[in-house]
Formats: sequence, C-alpha cells, structure tokens
Amino acid sequence: MAFSNTFDTGLPPNTGSGVSNREDLTDVLTILAPEETPILSSANKQKASATFVEWTVDSLAGPSSTPIREGADVGQTIGDDADAGFQDKFAGRARLGNYIQKFRRGYQVSDLQEAVDSVGPAKVAQAEAKAIRELKRDIEFTLSGTQTRAAEDGINQGYQLAGLGAWIDSGAADTLVPTSFLTPAGSEADVTAAEGTFAESELNSIITSIFGVTGSSNNLMLVADTALRNDISDFARISGTADQNVRNVNYDGNSGQIKLSVDLYQSDHGVVSVVNANPDCAPTQAGIAGMSGYLVNPEYYGIHELIPMGSTRLPNEGGGEKGYVDCALTLGVYHPGAHGKIVSAS
Repeated sequence: MAFSNTFDTGLPPNTGSGVSNREDLTDVLTILAPEETPILSSANKQKASATFVEWTVDSLAGPSSTPIREGADVGQTIGDDADAGFQDKFAGRARLGNYIQKFRRGYQVSDLQEAVDSVGPAKVAQAEAKAIRELKRDIEFTLSGTQTRAAEDGINQGYQLAGLGAWIDSGAADTLVPTSFLTPAGSEADVTAAEGTFAESELNSIITSIFGVTGSSNNLMLVADTALRNDISDFARISGTADQNVRNVNYDGNSGQIKLSVDLYQSDHGVVSVVNANPDCAPTQAGIAGMSGYLVNPEYYGIHELIPMGSTRLPNEGGGEKGYVDCALTLGVYHPGAHGKIVSAS
C-alpha cells in the first residue's frame, strides 16, 4: 500500500497525513469559450425609434445607346426608334425592413458567495461583466443566423430579426426582399462534399458579382469559419487548377519564417479582409462541417439600437444580489446584393 495517503483530503473525520496538505489553487481564471464578435463589431451603429426598422432601396435604369433624331419630341416614335419619354423615376423603389429583437441575460450571486473569498473573484460585478460578454455572443449568433423575421404575436412568438443568412439569399422564398434586389446567384457559392474545398476562382467570382451590383471596388470583409479559412490560406500554396499543383514560393534565405496565412486578399474588383468567425456563433451548414462564411460590405449593413446595451440591478430579497443586462436591436441590410456567402451543400 502507499506510504502516505496524500490522495485522501476529504471532509472530516478523515485521518492521516493527507488531510493537512494545503491546496494549490492559483488566482488565474480561464474562460474556455470564443468571445470575438466580428459581425457585430464591424457594423455601423444607428439609433432606432420603432420596433420595425425600414429603409428604402432604388436602382438605375439600364444604359441605352439609342440616338435621338433631330426634331423628335420627347416620347415621339420615328421609324423604329422610340424615345423613352417621361418616366416615373421612383417606380422601382422598394422598402425593406427588419424587426427589433430583444436580448437579455440575468445574473445572481448569493449572499454567502459574495462574502467568501474565491478565485476570480466570483462577486456580483464579475457576474454582471460575464453576462454582458454572453449577451454579445447571443447577438453575434443571431446576426449570423439564417432565420427570417417574425412579429410579436402576444402569446409565444417575440419579435425576431432576420439574420444575414436570410438576407443574403438568391433564392429567397419569402417576401423579405423583392426580386429586383435579391442577392445574385453569382454572389453565392455552394461547396459540395464532392468538391471538398473552396477554390480561389469561386471567391473571385463572388467578388466580381458584388462589383457588378455596386459598380465600385469596395473593401469587403470575409467572416470565415475554420474550414473555409484554411482553404483560403491554401490559396498561397496551391495552384487552384484541377491537378492542385503546389505553387513555388521564393523567400529570403536569411529568414526563418514563411507566412502562409491570408489576412488580406487583393482581387481585381475589391480588397477582402479575412477574419475568423466565432466558431460558437457561425451558422451550422449541412454537408461539410465548418464550411461557411459571409462576404459582407460594411457600407451596406448596420445595427439599429432601440435599447442600448445596459445593466439593471434588482432588489436583493434576501438571497443575494441579482440583476440583468439587456438590449434591443436589429440588423439593417441596406442592399442584399452588395454581399455574398459561402455555404456547404450536402
């Protein structure tokens, strides 16, 4: 048997030398959960004043090269040529909107816990701070979602905002976005299980499609899940052709580092900043695990706050300090065609 019983440090009336051993518990507290919120953090913040936030979108008529003949009045037809005449320039406008959604996290610390010493510490102030961090993750998860909007029904359904996955959808089956303002099919990429990887040509196709809508080389942000981020980093070392040849890379022989991570991708029609999505908040896609991402233009989406994030303390009724943090906001996607997405296809 063991010479001593250092393993036995239980409650009295245990006996032996082990009961006098001091515990070694450091004051380091580690939270093992991702906290980054790139979609929420990069969005422009605006004030909301109603539970349904709306904005208008418009488009220009297609260009024409038809000449106007001398002496022709506006709208007059001469031969096979017809002047477009007087037109309602606002007939193509549409109104888009999203519902405000309320978010809340409650917290409480017992009176005994507040009084004792603990690692962390574990007091009401720390509980409040932790609730705020959890609330931000809730918002990021909702903004990244594929759910559509829903109105409060006074019974079971609360106000629900439509996530990016619902707005950036070329085949939207609901009335969220009119047909003329839908995300083009070319701005979406479905990575099938047979393909296995996301090709550089597919990313360039999405960027070009977005350029075709906005007409400008915008600065885009790709919020990529782990598998998608790995594929994009492979752009630096794989040719992207059918044979997947490895690229030759020249580097300084005096340096001991070769960088194969892609943080900034420069294309012919825009510069893309590649950032990591929060793995706990990225939408779950069928097919290839972890293969998802949103290519967003920060100019064309924002957050509208009806109730700014804040904390409220509630009366202590004898059990300990308690309170909650909450906010109410929605996602405004000012032009669904200015964004793109990459998803797995089963």
